[in-house]
Amino acid sequence: MSDRIAPLALWAALSAALQPAQAAPPDDLRAQVEATERAFARSMAQRDHAAFVALLSEQAVFYAPNRVLRGRAEVAAAWKAFFDGPAAPFSWEPDQVDVLADGTLAHSSGPVRDPDGRLVARFNSVWRQEAPGVWRIVFDKGSPLSEQDRAREAQRASGAASAARQ
Repeated sequence: MSDRIAPLALWAALSAALQPAQAAPPDDLRAQVEATERAFARSMAQRDHAAFVALLSEQAVFYAPNRVLRGRAEVAAAWKAFFDGPAAPFSWEPDQVDVLADGTLAHSSGPVRDPDGRLVARFNSVWRQEAPGVWRIVFDKGSPLSEQDRAREAQRASGAASAARQ
């Protein structure tokens, strides 16, 4: 009898292990990714290269202006220069986060600003949940501003200038 139970127990254990994990509720997943993206941006603001590297997937792919950076080590080495000096050369924050229903991948995007706060680009990042609640960036690419972005930024700058005069 025990000769029959062992294979059945093994089959049951393997079947359970192969079942996809239940994803957290969509709002919780979005909140996780947004918080992770904000921590990623904070690493730049706080000049903490180690915190930046900790959020890179081993398989990260970052699109630089003239080349593609592949893997955590290459991305970390190429971005190290951005962490030198007392002030961050740019900042970013998410304004859109979308997560697959199964909770495995997410996309975040938002504005990139220069040290004076001027909008200079948008970022687009893809995050992968590598363990429950652990998100790491797998793809990152900046994009030029759209006409809509430029118009919004001009409106924002105009409103800020008006408020400063009052």
